[in-house]
Amino acid sequence: MPEIDYRAYPVLVVDDEPDILASFRLAYKRDFTLLCAESGAEGLELLRKTEVAVAVADQRMPEMPGVEFLRQSQEIRPQAVRIILTGYADIEVLIDAVNSSRIYRYVTKPWDHQEMRITLRRAIETYHLECENARLLKELQAANERLGAENVYLRKREEEDAGIDGIVGTSAAMREVQRLMERVGPSPSTVLLLGETGTGKELLARAIHRLSPRRDRMFVAVNCAALSENLLESELFGHRRGSFTGALADKKGLFEVAHEGTIFLDEVGETTPALQAKLLRVLQEGEILPVGETKPKSIDVRVVAATNRKLDEEVEAGRFRRDLYYRLRVFPIRVPPLRERRDDVPSLAQHFLAKYAGRIGKRVGGFTDEAVALLRAYSYPGNVRELENEIERAVLLADAGAPITAAELSEEIALEAEGAASDELRAGGGVAGDAGSVAGAAAGSAAAPVDLRDRKDAFEREQITAALGRNAGSKTRAARELGITYRGLLKKMQRLGMT
Repeated sequence: MPEIDYRAYPVLVVDDEPDILASFRLAYKRDFTLLCAESGAEGLELLRKTEVAVAVADQRMPEMPGVEFLRQSQEIRPQAVRIILTGYADIEVLIDAVNSSRIYRYVTKPWDHQEMRITLRRAIETYHLECENARLLKELQAANERLGAENVYLRKREEEDAGIDGIVGTSAAMREVQRLMERVGPSPSTVLLLGETGTGKELLARAIHRLSPRRDRMFVAVNCAALSENLLESELFGHRRGSFTGALADKKGLFEVAHEGTIFLDEVGETTPALQAKLLRVLQEGEILPVGETKPKSIDVRVVAATNRKLDEEVEAGRFRRDLYYRLRVFPIRVPPLRERRDDVPSLAQHFLAKYAGRIGKRVGGFTDEAVALLRAYSYPGNVRELENEIERAVLLADAGAPITAAELSEEIALEAEGAASDELRAGGGVAGDAGSVAGAAAGSAAAPVDLRDRKDAFEREQITAALGRNAGSKTRAARELGITYRGLLKKMQRLGMT
């Protein structure tokens, strides 16, 4: 038990004999905070004014016996610990008091001072524990209420995002993916999602689960590439206590947790041949064998697997079991990379903008046309995940109430878009002429400056224009040459009215 400050818990002593009260004060004033009363009525009044941890009362008092005082004290301070003092061997009265008034203990007169000290300490500890239990119960109830509210919210969100409606994208490639999902979703068939990392395969797996009759059961996702072979086997199939070092208790595997639901095996192509054999048994026999068990367990689980590898090539190379490959490839769905469905980029960007602007409580006014054009032109080697990270960063950089501009986008996006544009300009011979005309305009504007600020602006225009001309119009390379950031260059060009 943690250390208790006993003086923080007042002790009320009620006795009609002043000598007894004086004896209490003398013996225990250094150990406890004492309140004394010479009658039951006075003691009840003190209880109404003060939160008392322990109430000690003499049984033989005029007007109000100790048993009656303690009974009434229970109505005022129900959590207080009650002790009765008696000099008589009245067993029937004591038994009735203990049963009806929740008496913690009775002490016979005369008492031993050390024993009384121990009794009061134990009574305070009992009161302290009851208060702690009540506090913890209240916190638990509040946590349960919060959890219930969160579950209602999450269920509502899941219903709003149910099935295909939760997937953002209207391109022809995504419409085909959605059509296949609608066909396979209601069936119990195994699905294999094929696509690059970051294309949203887990999101599609969840949508397939929501389209199925198993939607009210568990959806369990596991990344097969994130764990070693032994740990992954234990996670998937469970283990018995003592089956290996560290197995201190029986543990259910994720297949068993997902019973009658759906399990999503992400990066299934990263599994070892030994684990592949056990996965095959699950798909063929509907059975799992926990580590350390000798008797298999039957399960009913719908499997959705995903991989960014070309499993047919892995099979030919001998790294993936052919029989497992065909068991997983009952209904394959190819998830296209984002560069093959650029029409979805604006709607995805808007979706992520709403998500992260709402998360941080910032109002962002959409995207400028230039920003949308740059986002559409980028190839996204990290796919949808990279776009999401890009928009989250842009939301943080954007000014409140203003749209996201090219200045808030990363240099990788601008560099790729400018590289493509500069290649076109070089092929058409347009960069030098454009740069020259801009430089001429800048020189003309600098010919008759009005004040020092105009001179400075004209000089900056001239230097920026020259740097753009030397770098075939690439703002990223021009910024590096000028020794400023890409975003800083865009800000300067915006202030100077340069396009």
